[in-house]
Amino acid sequence: MTKYITAILIMASIALCAQENTDEKTKKWSAARPDGHAPISVMGDHMHGKGEWMFSYRYMHMNMKNLKQGRDDASFDDALADYMVTPTQMPMNMHMLGGMFAPSDRLTLMVMFNYLTMSMDHITRTRGTFTTETAGFGDASLSGMYKLMDKNRQLVHTRFGLSIPTGSISEEDVTPASTPNDVELPYPMQIGSGTFDTQLVVTYLFQSAIFSYGAQVSSVLRFGENHREYRLGNRYALNQWIGLKLGHSFSIGATLEGVWIGEINGVDPDLNPMMVITADTNNSGRNILNGGIGFNYYITTGALQNLRFGFEFGYPLHQDLNGIQLKNQETLTLGLQYAL
Repeated sequence: MTKYITAILIMASIALCAQENTDEKTKKWSAARPDGHAPISVMGDHMHGKGEWMFSYRYMHMNMKNLKQGRDDASFDDALADYMVTPTQMPMNMHMLGGMFAPSDRLTLMVMFNYLTMSMDHITRTRGTFTTETAGFGDASLSGMYKLMDKNRQLVHTRFGLSIPTGSISEEDVTPASTPNDVELPYPMQIGSGTFDTQLVVTYLFQSAIFSYGAQVSSVLRFGENHREYRLGNRYALNQWIGLKLGHSFSIGATLEGVWIGEINGVDPDLNPMMVITADTNNSGRNILNGGIGFNYYITTGALQNLRFGFEFGYPLHQDLNGIQLKNQETLTLGLQYAL
């Protein structure tokens, strides 16, 4: 139901925007305003003119805590009735570096790298506790965006990307049952996907004199199996955002995103699905509705001209998880973007 309501809102917004009368000089969509970029959590929302460069850095903190089974909250005892161990919390920090270059007005190229640190707290049936940790570079991404339309202050572009499996899927750490030896960690604690994945995205943008609106449909499609004999589930998302311009340099914004993630296909032979819920592929895949609020600050003059700072706080409004899993909590995203 949520995805149908969201689609109706998109179509209604497009219809209203198309009816607005505009002067000839303001008919082009512009990135040179604080709301000219989407909230900082949205990737690949904008394009650049011929010869332009942009470099970006984002920091994202995401926390997962406590359990959910389907749509209902679950206790640790619920999980420990069927498994020897359950996680209780998993904070993740990600540092993302990106670069964009436009060889023409219709084509913008983008590359992204990331570095992750993750930890997972656990509790056992005997009420013992322990923590596992992992860190490293994740999968790199190469993509190209092509402009389909840019008129009447509306812009439509598409993006095709390829995720390169540079992130490790063989991360290990010590657990109480393996001491003093390292053992392979379950799926959520691995840094990469282990497969070449395609990214298909379509983005619609609209601007009025005081606000910007965007909608983005995206997918990550995974093929084959990695060397651990599994592949992660496909990911589909529908994201909408609005930014309100409060001056030449400052805007506030909000996002509403629906995400659908499929189950893991295959099984890693080195993981025991009866030991911990995160090693059982039946406990993978989820549907989530996320909301977010934040701001953009855009420097228009001086030595730091074209530097943009963004902040966003996100929180799940609805979650429906396959099996029993850690549930999403808050997400904080900060970023810097500098255009040349």
